[in-house]
Parts: sequence; structure tokens; C-alpha cells
Amino acid sequence: MKKFAGLILMVLLAAGVLFVAGGCQKGGKVLVGYVCNNFNDTFQGYIMDEFKAYFADKPNYTLDLQDAQEDVVKQQDLVNNLIAKGAKALVVVPVNTSAMAPITKAAQDAKIPLVYVNRNPFGEGAVPANIFYVGSQEIVAGQLQMEAMGKLLNGAGGVCILMGRLDNEGAVLRTQGNEDTIKAQFPNIRVLAKETGNWQRDQGMSLTENWITTYGSSLKGILGNNDEMALGAIEALKTAGRTDVVVMGVDRIPDAITAVQNGSMAATVLQDAVGQGRGAGEAAYKALQGQSQPSITWVPFVLIDKSNVAQYSN
Repeated sequence: MKKFAGLILMVLLAAGVLFVAGGCQKGGKVLVGYVCNNFNDTFQGYIMDEFKAYFADKPNYTLDLQDAQEDVVKQQDLVNNLIAKGAKALVVVPVNTSAMAPITKAAQDAKIPLVYVNRNPFGEGAVPANIFYVGSQEIVAGQLQMEAMGKLLNGAGGVCILMGRLDNEGAVLRTQGNEDTIKAQFPNIRVLAKETGNWQRDQGMSLTENWITTYGSSLKGILGNNDEMALGAIEALKTAGRTDVVVMGVDRIPDAITAVQNGSMAATVLQDAVGQGRGAGEAAYKALQGQSQPSITWVPFVLIDKSNVAQYSN
């Protein structure tokens, strides 16, 4: 009888080990790790909130949220720590989209799904098995911006571009979208300058102050790779008493919506934080459930100006 009971215990223990290996933590919880590029990045905060909201009604899952503080080495260490803690899936917002190979390899070696969100480390390359990307086609944001800007400037004038961090796909492709559209559609619009403001409002303000002094009345438009820098530009223009410069951003943060409503910003491009955050959560969840899904989920951009701002004001 004792031998039989012992055999049953051994079977149950084996089953328990298999259950853990299949993705459950102690107490029946599945640990999902999330490594953000920077908790102080306003838009990334919205994405992370929506990621958390996706799992809010899933009590068998627990989330571990980590801040890389714009340090790519720290981000790699945080991922490795999460894997060591037993994370069964990872979601990562890359600090540097060109430096994600070690993180991808770590997830592959651990045989756990990895979802990149908002910043695409693969460009036009193939996405490896059990790795996923949820985000938007960044070049489209720049195209939408410049098409609208070109029309408001009647196809002529000087513009400056506030770029994000240059190691970020979004900054590179949004700027490319601006420049490609100028070349294809608006040959009489000239890019006076393009400089990085590192996504920050104060840097966008400082750069714009310099441009106002340098280019004077030749400056007719400012294209921000994100809303924060564009809002900084608006502050600089307000201080200088310039009301003749068209400003546009990307992201649709609440301050940008207010600026579009009061006319200080001509337009922003909606980058859908809800779609990206919840999409990342869904991708991780489906992967853990063994459900089939595409390796890339595109979330569309939408231009928001005075004609439709009421629709996106909530």
C-alpha cells in the first residue's frame, strides 16, 4: 500500500513539474515580464497601462514591469533577470532597435515567447519563430504629417524637423516619411534643419528657439517626430510671438489634443497606445496558450486635425 501511495505521489510530483514547465509559477500564476525603455516616456506609459489593462481580468497571470531607463545594457540585464525569475513570456520596448539580438537570443534559449512593442527591431527582415512585433508602420506617420503640412503651406516654404533618438526606428522612419513626401509631392518646400531633441519637450523648445533666431521668417513649419518635442516648439514660438509657423506632432497625447483644439498645433498623428498595449498583451497571451497568430501586428496611424479632433478628444 505504501509503495502504491508513493507511486501516486511520484506521478503527481512529475505532473506538477510538467505544469510548471508549461508556463505556471508557484501558486498557479504565470509570470509575464515587461521591460519598458523608460517609465518617464509619456507615450510609453500609455502603452504599458493598456498592457496591464489587458491582463486585469486574468487572475492566473502576474506581471513584472521593469524600467531600462534608456540603457540598452540594463535592458538586457533586466530581461535575463526576468528569465531567471521564471518569466514565461516577455514584452520589450527596445531602447535601441539595432541592439536587440542578445535579448532575442535570450528568449530563444529560454524557449519562451518574446513580444516587441512600439519599436520594431527587425526592420524589413524576417521575424524569428516565437518572436512577435506589435506596432505601427513608422514611415506612414511622417508621410501623413508632411502631406498635411504641405497643403497648409500651399506647397512652399521652409520647415525644420525635430527628430527623436537616432538609434530609434521611429525617429529614422518618421523623418524619412517627411523627406520622401517633400521630394515626391512638394518640391518647393525646403528642409532648413533637422536635429534630435531626444523625444523631450524641453529639447524641442531649445532647438526651436535656435531655429527662430537662425531662420527668421523663412521658418514656416515644424514637424515633430513626437508630440512632446512639438509642444516644446509651440512654447518657443509663443515666447517669440510667432503665430505664423505650422507645428505638427505624433502620438496624440492629451496635451497635443488640447493644442489642436486651441489651434496652437495644426495636427498630431494618432499612434494607437490602446491598440499597441493591448495588442502586445494579446500576442503574449496567445503565444502562451499555443494559439496561432501573425508574427507582426500592424496598428494603423490616423491624422488628427481640427476636422476630426472631437472624435479623438476622449
